[in-house]
Amino acid sequence: MTTKFTASDVAPMRVHLPSQLANWFTLSPFVWKADGPFRLLLRVVNRDENPEKKISRIHYGECPNGLDFHVEPEPVIAPGPDAADAGGCEDPTLAMDHQTLVVYYTGWNPIAREALLLHATGPDVHHLVKCGAVLPPSDRFRWSKEVEIVRAADGTWRLFFEYSDEGKSKIGVASAPRPMGPWSYGEPPFAAREGQWDDWHLSTGPIASLPGRGPVMFYNGATHEAHWRIGWVEFDPNYTRVLDRGDDFLLGPGPVHGDDTDIAFAASAVTEGDAIYLYYSVSDRVLTRATIRAAS
Repeated sequence: MTTKFTASDVAPMRVHLPSQLANWFTLSPFVWKADGPFRLLLRVVNRDENPEKKISRIHYGECPNGLDFHVEPEPVIAPGPDAADAGGCEDPTLAMDHQTLVVYYTGWNPIAREALLLHATGPDVHHLVKCGAVLPPSDRFRWSKEVEIVRAADGTWRLFFEYSDEGKSKIGVASAPRPMGPWSYGEPPFAAREGQWDDWHLSTGPIASLPGRGPVMFYNGATHEAHWRIGWVEFDPNYTRVLDRGDDFLLGPGPVHGDDTDIAFAASAVTEGDAIYLYYSVSDRVLTRATIRAAS
């Protein structure tokens, strides 16, 4: 069995919401570190008995230690007014294009009843302007969402994303000369494995590198019953080949009780020295951080 990484120091994130957002749902923590503090883009969802009235927004927060985040009261990306994201803004990820911040997110269109990968740009998270769809139209790569963007060794960019095909979630990839595109589709980088923990669904996860090792995606995989777990796959520096892939999953939800969903789902990663802080959600409600290191 391949065992290249270990997970330890699993701890819950503490997200401090302002009073007007108290008891709202929090999901999809995108954490990065720049100019001192840890920074956070977070999907925040109001509570309502009617699922149609649960509308996601993206809020910003900061903290010094990577675990105790204070979230601002106003969203940095809010739904509407166009139909593309009138039903909610989800799953934030970001990249820098020179001095411009590019935030990728999933918009829910309540009229077409479909998800679409969108983006907004600006000099910082508090001055973002929506720019519409990211990827070109495609009959094959529909319901694009859950994006991860990285720069390849040759200087071009790769955009990994989840899409829906054959009743499954799959991982696709596109290439571009810069984070703003234009993007060209490639062939899916890897597939589900029959009879294993990731034998049906796949979804994009964060990519990180440790010193002396290639880039690793901590991807999300699931059975037909949607029991999600977090595994890993290692790429070559240009993301053209898979070099290695873990046989077993790296992180799961742990014991599941009551109405909890059987899900662990990776959202973002921050590299600090010889460790990777992996941020993920458990049972769609508990935001968690684990420390990932190379196995000795």
